[in-house]
Amino acid sequence: MGLKTAFLFPGQGSQSVGMGKDLVEGFSFAKKIFDQVDEICGKPISSICLEGPMAELTVTDNLQPAITAVSICCMLALNDAGIRADISAGHSVGEYPALVSAGIVTSYDALRLAQKRGELMHREALAHPGGMVAVLGMNMEGVEDLVEEAGRKGIIAIANHNTEKQIVITGEKEALSFAVELAKERKAKAIPLKVSGAWHSGLMGGAFRDFREFLEGIEFSVPTGRMLFNATASYEDDPEKIREIMARQLLSPVRWYDIINNMLAEGVRVFIEVGPKKVLSNLVGKIVPPESDVKIFSVGDLKGLNDYLAAAGEF
Repeated sequence: MGLKTAFLFPGQGSQSVGMGKDLVEGFSFAKKIFDQVDEICGKPISSICLEGPMAELTVTDNLQPAITAVSICCMLALNDAGIRADISAGHSVGEYPALVSAGIVTSYDALRLAQKRGELMHREALAHPGGMVAVLGMNMEGVEDLVEEAGRKGIIAIANHNTEKQIVITGEKEALSFAVELAKERKAKAIPLKVSGAWHSGLMGGAFRDFREFLEGIEFSVPTGRMLFNATASYEDDPEKIREIMARQLLSPVRWYDIINNMLAEGVRVFIEVGPKKVLSNLVGKIVPPESDVKIFSVGDLKGLNDYLAAAGEF
C-alpha cells in the first residue's frame, strides 16, 4: 500500500438519515464521538443523524456537527485499520475533520468548531436570506465575468469551483436570478440549489466576525500531516495562519478544482472520500484525466471500509 493517498471529507449535501449507524454499532470510538457531539450541541444530534427526520437533519446547525461527527468516525475507522492520509482536504465544513486528519485540532475541538460554525451560519441565513446556483458548462473566467455583471443587482460571489466547468455562485436572490438569465444567454446551464443560505458570500459577514473570535479559544497545533485548504488551495504550517485561513473560509470560495489538481501534480494516486455518499468521489472522477491510473474509493460506512481494504491489498 505504497501509493500516495488523499483523504477527502465531504460537506453539506452528503447527508442521509442513518449515516454512521454501523460505525457506532461496531466501534467504541464512534460511540464516543457521537456522545461528544450531543454534549457539545446540547441536543440529540446522534438521534437526528441516525433516525431523522431528514428535514431536521438538514437544518444547518444540526447538519454541520452531524456530518463532521460521521466523517471523523469514518477517518478513525480507517486509522484503526492502519490507513492514514498523505494529504487531507475537506469541502467547506469538511475542512473540520480534515483538520483532525492533519493533526491540527482534536476531534473534540473539530466538533466544537462545526457546531459554532453551523449555529452562526444558520443565524446569518435567517437574517440575510440568499441562495446558491450551480453554473455548468462555463469556465472560471466566464463565471467571473457573469458574477461581475450580476453584482449590479446585489451581493453575489463564487462559492465553489468544483470542476473545470462546474462552479457554484452564491448571494442575494435578485443578483442570482439575474446571473441565471445571463448564464442561459451564454449557453450555460444554471441550476438553483436546495440550500438555506448564501454560503461563502459577504452575507456571512456577521458569522465571520463571531467565528473569528470563537477560533481564539481553540488550540491549533503545527500539522503532523499535510492539508490543502479551501481558501488557498495550498499548505500552511503556522497554526496562527491556519486559524486565520479557517476564519476567512466562511467568505472565500472553495477552490476544490485547484486542490485536486495540486494533489494529482504531487503524485496522489488513491483518493478516499471519508464520509457519507460519493459527492466528492464523483467530482474527482470528473477532474482526473481519462487515461489516469488514479483509484477512487468512498468510505462512508463499514461496507465502504471493507471494500477499500480488500482492494488495497492488491496495490
